[in-house]
Amino acid sequence: MRSLSLRLRLGRPEIGRYADSFGLPQASARPDGPTVTFLGVATLLFEDGTTAVLTDGFFSRPSLPRVALGRLAPDEAQIEATLARAGIDRVAVVAPVHTHFDHVMDSAVVARRTGARLAGGTSVAQVGRGGGLPDDRIDVVVPGEPMTVGGFRLTWVEGEHCPPDRYPGTITAPVVPPVRTDAYRCGEAWSILVEHDSGRSALVQGSAGFRPGALAGRHADVAYLGIGQLGVQDEAYIAEYWAETVEAVGARQVVLIHWDDFFRPLDRPLRALPYLGDDLDATMAVLGRLADEQRVGLHFPTVWRREDPWVLLGR
Repeated sequence: MRSLSLRLRLGRPEIGRYADSFGLPQASARPDGPTVTFLGVATLLFEDGTTAVLTDGFFSRPSLPRVALGRLAPDEAQIEATLARAGIDRVAVVAPVHTHFDHVMDSAVVARRTGARLAGGTSVAQVGRGGGLPDDRIDVVVPGEPMTVGGFRLTWVEGEHCPPDRYPGTITAPVVPPVRTDAYRCGEAWSILVEHDSGRSALVQGSAGFRPGALAGRHADVAYLGIGQLGVQDEAYIAEYWAETVEAVGARQVVLIHWDDFFRPLDRPLRALPYLGDDLDATMAVLGRLADEQRVGLHFPTVWRREDPWVLLGR
């Protein structure tokens, strides 16, 4: 009944209700560790003044009619404009969290323009090949085995996509745009652990899915928690998702990602996904209660701003 009532509800949650949850500390001009810039959906720029690592790199954000009825291709002008506004010049690694279009569609172009390597599973590799990256710029990662990139160590832990996965399965051939949306099948759904030589650490959970026990024994100070489609789940699922991610890694600060309407251009104010596909208010009711009970900070990131969530931990 909950899913049916959600589909029949019009409009969208008002993000202004959560204004007090925005306002993570802005990074200092000369940080002594990594900073994070949120660039919509699950795109996060980690940088420490020497090395930059980018998850996803999804900037084109095509309209809903184009996604539903047309063919998709990276918008190179939009990608260039976004990189310039975010001050992104060189990136060491682009790491998509899975291979749905709203995560991976632009990744090969972003890697090519920034000199980055593209890293992920076999499905990510097919997107890279279809986007013209040579094989020596594509890394198929080994789950659980850290990759050292400058002062960062990245570890990919395989999990599950949040149900429903509208385009399940792996990508088995190069994806050469323009293509239909269903060419971007999910592939491997990753939890990415980001550790830095400063001792700071973060979990990037790009999809609101989990594999029970997958993150047991791992640690992260901060969890960047994907919540897209979480609002269509029941409260038991949401609580279990929190337990298998935030509680599993011992995070004391949580930053919510993948809540914004990714059919809307990034240069316009972000807004929540409509009730037809999600319910941010339902998600926040459960996550807010869990965060309060466990004394965990719960935040929204501010797009375009370099932030330092570790300051809240005295790190």
